[in-house]
Amino acid sequence: MKFRPGQAISEQDIADQLGVSRQPVREAFIKLSEAGLLSIRPQRGSFIVKISVRQVFDARFVREAVELAVVRRAVAEMKARDIDLLRDNLRAQANAAEDRDHAGFLDLDERFHRDIALHVGCEYAWRVVEETKAQMDRVRYLSMPEATPFSLLITQHHAIVDAIADRDADRAEAAMRQHLQEILTSLPQLATRFPDLFADDAPL
Repeated sequence: MKFRPGQAISEQDIADQLGVSRQPVREAFIKLSEAGLLSIRPQRGSFIVKISVRQVFDARFVREAVELAVVRRAVAEMKARDIDLLRDNLRAQANAAEDRDHAGFLDLDERFHRDIALHVGCEYAWRVVEETKAQMDRVRYLSMPEATPFSLLITQHHAIVDAIADRDADRAEAAMRQHLQEILTSLPQLATRFPDLFADDAPL
């Protein structure tokens, strides 16, 4: 991580590193604060917020509710060519995993879920997910590949796509639920391994 949860950062230092004025950095700080990732304390400074276990649980709950509904629509409505595009994404995921390209894999994982929604006209539903998942994304970044192996995620993604292709709504929903609950397995491991990165705001 470039910046660790709990670390103090300053607008001026970031501006100097990027070679820009403080104004765009200040605007970025405000957006990060609104997303719950940065705490701006007048007269004290700005600090990277520790990972909130409670917010991870809340975001996962919202994401599961939305994506289970989306995947059922995908079973009913997704076109064959769009299913082929999802399979192309899975092949790219396998390549990223082989190269141990964590950032590339995360990007492909994000696109996989987003594309399922967009291919069936659920743009707004995906925006809801995006607005709530910042804390989940931090845990996902930490969990790969030790706590959550790439191979496991790819297998779960294949199960989702296969169920969509087979037009089996119950199986698709079950596969998506299992996939989105993976974070409940990795989270306790990560909180034990990196206790200084997590806020003590909820029992595990």
